[in-house]
Amino acid sequence: MSPVPCVTLALMSALRMLPLLLWAPVVAAPGTLPPREVLQFTLEWRLVTAGKAHLVWSATPHHSAPGWQADLHLESAGLVSKLFKVNNDYVSNLESDLCSSGSYLKAEEGSRRKETRVTYNREARKAEYQEKDLDKNTVVNAHEIDIPPCVHDVLGGLYVLRTLNLQPGKSTQVAVSDGKRSVMARVEAQQREEIRTPAGVFKTIRYEAFLFNDVLYRRYGRLYVWLSDDERKLPVQIRVRLQFAIGTITLQLEKEEKT
Repeated sequence: MSPVPCVTLALMSALRMLPLLLWAPVVAAPGTLPPREVLQFTLEWRLVTAGKAHLVWSATPHHSAPGWQADLHLESAGLVSKLFKVNNDYVSNLESDLCSSGSYLKAEEGSRRKETRVTYNREARKAEYQEKDLDKNTVVNAHEIDIPPCVHDVLGGLYVLRTLNLQPGKSTQVAVSDGKRSVMARVEAQQREEIRTPAGVFKTIRYEAFLFNDVLYRRYGRLYVWLSDDERKLPVQIRVRLQFAIGTITLQLEKEEKT
């Protein structure tokens, strides 16, 4: 596999994995989350800056069904952008108890443009998945799968993790769905570490989500997330280790915007 598609795969894998440290049997109180938060991340691959991520979390009290929304913008940077441009927008909608109601992805990767919609129906316990090729204006994948009554998409679940109190040495089973598959996966709180990022030095707890190796994703890999060891539990660093040809990509907190 050539280096440029490897970078893209690593970037997208990292961001798709972020929130999969997500669901526990007891739904946490969303009151522990801020009404609005804006975070910026830098993405590093093999010692070069490969991209930037902009993440906005906000309450949606004026919607017909009050809840939460997370907006993620991902774009490639530097040499990677010149060789293979990535410009993606992802929206996650959650109900007031943080269970996902739907997600939308508009992806521009190289010469390809597509959009993906997933609707989570907790009453019917079904997820409806639809992927569309925007260049050809055709649906290329549409199907329905069974899901638990409360499930989290690949972004909203990050915020659920932040409401949990999983201490080092403890683990839990999680229900994970990306609209294509729905599985149970193990999440493990491993140890406390001090992490240095562009945003500063943080005391953190490192978590690992066991999602690769034919759990949710068939390929070999490991996913780690570092959250600040305080009440806020900020996502400070995320690291995805894939097979040697792709390597490791690291997302680090660069800036927290004051709102």
